[in-house]
Amino acid sequence: MADAAQAAGVLLKLYELRTEPTLRQARAWFAFEFHPSTAREVLSTWLGPGHLSAPYRMVTTYWDMAASLVVQGAIPADMFNEANTEHVALFAKLRPFLSDVRAATEYPDYLRNLEQVVAMLPQPEKRIAIFERYMTRQRALAAEGRQQLGYPRSPDSEQGGGPRAAI
Repeated sequence: MADAAQAAGVLLKLYELRTEPTLRQARAWFAFEFHPSTAREVLSTWLGPGHLSAPYRMVTTYWDMAASLVVQGAIPADMFNEANTEHVALFAKLRPFLSDVRAATEYPDYLRNLEQVVAMLPQPEKRIAIFERYMTRQRALAAEGRQQLGYPRSPDSEQGGGPRAAI
């Protein structure tokens, strides 16, 4: 296990990566615009043509990679889970479909690091339930047309691109 200062450095680097504009846009899309109701919807988004699946793949692989650093001992689980909650929201959104997605793709370890890190939380089911309610609320807002679509771009960010342009 890395010492606390090294682990904090890795955690801060992960935070820095999260602020990168393309990942930030993909995270906003995932949280506020992507509301699957079946494993088939998850699969068609994940495995769809290149740019159409890019925001999904960017968000899920980022959080599974970050979780792998916890599983491998580079960041203590309590430090990681105290500094982040978005990974729990992602897991809450995809958990209902994971077994079907894993079976359909013959990829039994898909998002396994993420699942392990969420399980390390104190009272994980209680925490997951909080984010399931949040995701249900976001889905309802989107269905009512009250969800702002597309993450606002900063003036210096590249025009075009981003999840909304690709979808």
